[in-house]
Amino acid sequence: MEDESFGYIEDEILEIVRRYERMRNDNQNFYFDVAEFETIIDYYLELNDVNYAYDASESAAEQHPQASSIKLRRARVAIDRGRAVDALKAIKVVENIEPSNYEVHLIKGSALGMMGDVKGAARCFDKAIAVDPTEEITILLAIAGILNNLNHYSLLTGYLKRLLEIEPNFVGYIYDLAFAYEKLGDYNQAIMYYLQYLDEEPFSDNAWYNLGVLYSKKGMDKKALNAYEYSLAINPENFFAIFNVANILSKEGNYSEALDYYLSYLEFEDESSEAMTYAAECYESLGEDKKAMDMYREAIELDPGFSQPWYGIGLLLLDRDPAESIRYLLKAVELKDDEAEYWYYLSEAYSSCDRVKDSLRSLIKALNIDPYYDSAWLRIGELILRDDYSTHAPCLLEKAVKIIGDVHGIRYLLASVYLKEGNDRLFKQHLRKALNESPENFLFFSSLFPVKLIDRKTLNTIKKYNKKIK
Repeated sequence: MEDESFGYIEDEILEIVRRYERMRNDNQNFYFDVAEFETIIDYYLELNDVNYAYDASESAAEQHPQASSIKLRRARVAIDRGRAVDALKAIKVVENIEPSNYEVHLIKGSALGMMGDVKGAARCFDKAIAVDPTEEITILLAIAGILNNLNHYSLLTGYLKRLLEIEPNFVGYIYDLAFAYEKLGDYNQAIMYYLQYLDEEPFSDNAWYNLGVLYSKKGMDKKALNAYEYSLAINPENFFAIFNVANILSKEGNYSEALDYYLSYLEFEDESSEAMTYAAECYESLGEDKKAMDMYREAIELDPGFSQPWYGIGLLLLDRDPAESIRYLLKAVELKDDEAEYWYYLSEAYSSCDRVKDSLRSLIKALNIDPYYDSAWLRIGELILRDDYSTHAPCLLEKAVKIIGDVHGIRYLLASVYLKEGNDRLFKQHLRKALNESPENFLFFSSLFPVKLIDRKTLNTIKKYNKKIK
């Protein structure tokens, strides 16, 4: 009997909606009472058809301008349309008429939340609970939905905890809390709640996966790997987990197993140029250069605008064919010109082709992106000393110091240039400053300092900073 009754009510609703749509389509003017318009607007809101809901609310307001229930729905429609100010205007009148209607305060709180007034939203939400405590769970669930949609997670956690106090056996709230803390970047709290949730729901592959992501973000790769493996044991087709397992294994240097996971991922996502590129890198690390090249080319064919496979081929060709390597590395920097590593290896390719000026320009590009790229500073030093650019170098490097500050790499480089020039005072000044700031980096730059050019007193000073230097 209940099913028959429900079916009858549904048919009645559909008949009202059909009649409204006939009026709308035929551009006629039928009369609907307040209850019928409420039904029509609610129907469209549930379907998330905001345009139809808006039109219906406008028609309802024309026929029943004083009906507070219509004003309430107009406010709800305004919220769904992202019109917070319109919602506040519509709800103001209803608030004076029905101050104990919790929906009024929910809508007002939602509008204030959309406008960034989080404290004002919280006051409205608390008032909604206060005016009708018998509907506390319903109201709290509505608040949670609103705050989740608005991404106000810091406020959301308090209401979720309140729900959990009222219904401690409903584990969905625990999951929602974990997710909210994850969004807030509070990974410790998020992990705690995911683990609590998994104590109750151990077969949730999504929760295990989310836990793995959090462990990865904290650099806890072993725990992340375990979490992903649990996720895959429950759902072998969780391809996001497959991809992340591959990334961890590759990071650990386990290229053979990582490759298996990347290839498995590509069975699900066969148009992922990113996965193809990472698989190619694994092939390259395993010494299978032809397979690596084929995979890089397949990734480029799939997505010519993705820089990494161009870079991968550039590196693959760097030693065997540097001129061809330049072509691919140039394409990589064209697609992503803010990647210091791309510019560094482009400089290496230029250097191998005896294009020293182009090599220096590329190194300077790398250092503009990352002033702490020590390998680039060292390489500039080697090129300056090898190709006798030391005459112009001091002026350029002194200007660079003023622009980027006291980066230890540039200090060591300046010291080496002044040493080569024979300017003993400035050599010692820059070397002393570099050693004071980063003595542990001297060994890295030591090739720029021929011992035969350094006096015994300075060598003894260097030895004090690093006893390993002979």
